[in-house]
Amino acid sequence: MADEYAEDYENVAQYTLDDPMETELLQKQRELVYMWTTKAGEPVGVIQSFLFHEGKFWMTCAEFRKRVPAVRRDPRSCVCVTSTGTDMGPGKTVTYKGETIVHGVDDRETKDWFYRAFATQLWKEAGQEYIDRFVDYLDSPSRVVLEFTPGKRIGYDGAKMALATRPVDE
Repeated sequence: MADEYAEDYENVAQYTLDDPMETELLQKQRELVYMWTTKAGEPVGVIQSFLFHEGKFWMTCAEFRKRVPAVRRDPRSCVCVTSTGTDMGPGKTVTYKGETIVHGVDDRETKDWFYRAFATQLWKEAGQEYIDRFVDYLDSPSRVVLEFTPGKRIGYDGAKMALATRPVDE
């Protein structure tokens, strides 16, 4: 029995999130932590709603938010998605290092498809009136769209780690 359990938690990389579980997570979760670096080189992050579309993470905010000039200056950024708050329960995460493109206030084509897809994802259960109203609220003069392209991936599945943990009564 002893060979079935981990000796310690030194190397948790072995408890990676499998592809089907990652796909499920990205379909179910609606919020992520978006991270970037300030001009002073300090890391910072915020929780944002997102749309995962064609392998990229799409978000929106007002152009005056600090993250916008920061990622225009240095597009290297990061997102972390966790299963907390979904019916998957806690303990599953995936983090991606990558780069962000800012689609400016005048990029009508990106705004039009993104606002509609984003609103539909968030409000489809409530109906078309809610979707339309949300699109109207999003479509403000200083709003931009952030397109994050993932690169390096770090996945973690706490259920795998729990299975590798010796029960207290043994």
